Amino acid sequence: MNKIKKIVLTGGPCAGKTTALVKIIEHFSSLGFKVFTIPEVPTLFLQAGMDYLTKNLNFFYEGEKATLEIQLQLEDKFLKMAEQVDEPAVIICDRGALDISAYMKPAMWEEITGLVDTTTQALLNRYDAVLHLVSAADGAEQFYTTSTNKERTEGLELARELDKKVINAWSGHPHLRVINNHDDFDTKLNRVLKEISSVLGLAQPITEERKYIVEVSGEMPATIDSDITQTYLVAEPDSEVRLRKRLWANGKRVNVHTMKKAVGGNEQVETERQVSNALYESLLSQADPYRRTIHKKRRSFIWKGQYFELDTYLEQLSGIIILETKGITNTEDVNFPPFIKVVKDITGDRDYYNYNLALRKA
Repeated sequence: MNKIKKIVLTGGPCAGKTTALVKIIEHFSSLGFKVFTIPEVPTLFLQAGMDYLTKNLNFFYEGEKATLEIQLQLEDKFLKMAEQVDEPAVIICDRGALDISAYMKPAMWEEITGLVDTTTQALLNRYDAVLHLVSAADGAEQFYTTSTNKERTEGLELARELDKKVINAWSGHPHLRVINNHDDFDTKLNRVLKEISSVLGLAQPITEERKYIVEVSGEMPATIDSDITQTYLVAEPDSEVRLRKRLWANGKRVNVHTMKKAVGGNEQVETERQVSNALYESLLSQADPYRRTIHKKRRSFIWKGQYFELDTYLEQLSGIIILETKGITNTEDVNFPPFIKVVKDITGDRDYYNYNLALRKA
């Protein structure tokens, strides 16, 4: 039996989650999937009398602990139900367990997870993918409103801050995808469907993210920083197998095994799985002898509603800095930050693919 995928749909305030959920149900139901959707637990609690803004710390503490407990119980019960159906099933969580951590101090989060007998890493491992929809408060301010959700009271600045806190909470997940704002909201929704299709192993058109050789000067905004070690393994023809270790400043570590396989002239299937530290070390024995390991420092950030990853390469590739956009369509302009100077557009230039940068020179 195929593993039932559990996917978190999250994001900042007024990001379009409600509309996206409707689109997800319609689209994947039409493809023969049984789609289960787990409701947003904090909203249920707010409607039932919980006050997440209370100054009563004991009330807040018990409410947050109960929120986490109910979140996990709902997920477990829906998984049991999904295992009973005959058709392929997928579970979509309207927010997930790590969203809760974005609204409290780390010490309280550690205490609550301990009482619930879990850890941040164990909670990350519960989900196959996390899709973060950027708040309309960042880059699509004209669409930001509180009228569609009576529980929403935050202004633009607070909404942007919450958006970044939620991304940071999920930053240790190996399949975190940030869905930008677009001039056309349908484009945002289509990106959500594309990412879910990828998680479900459905063939996808090969698309190019935009990539640039850049120089950095001046002060950058708050970024999520990580160190990446990327090793390519021996693979069959028309396939690419990558082993990645990613470390964050707070000590989180995630190892991901990725395989890309061409299934047609312009389609590929990509599968990702998280692996333990022990399995990671074991798989290194399959390293491609013709490719060196890549080391780079990654800084991720949002600028005017668009998500960027800035990779500074180290060791043999020292001096290369590549800026990559995520989910910006070919018809949209890139909102380059003032601290970025574009040296060269390398979109589609295979010489700058990591797979080829790793080639050992004769």
